[in-house]
Amino acid sequence: MTKHKQPTKESVRTWLRTEIAQRRPPPDPAQIRRELGWELVRMPSERKR
Repeated sequence: MTKHKQPTKESVRTWLRTEIAQRRPPPDPAQIRRELGWELVRMPSERKR
């Protein structure tokens, strides 16, 4: 099974800078998670108890 890592802060900053440079409104959080692959990573607080 492949283990996915959360992107680095610097990669998120770089991605956000390119989004801002395009002068569009910032994307919604769900789109950011999809584009950065965060939907593949489960955080401990999101797991079922």
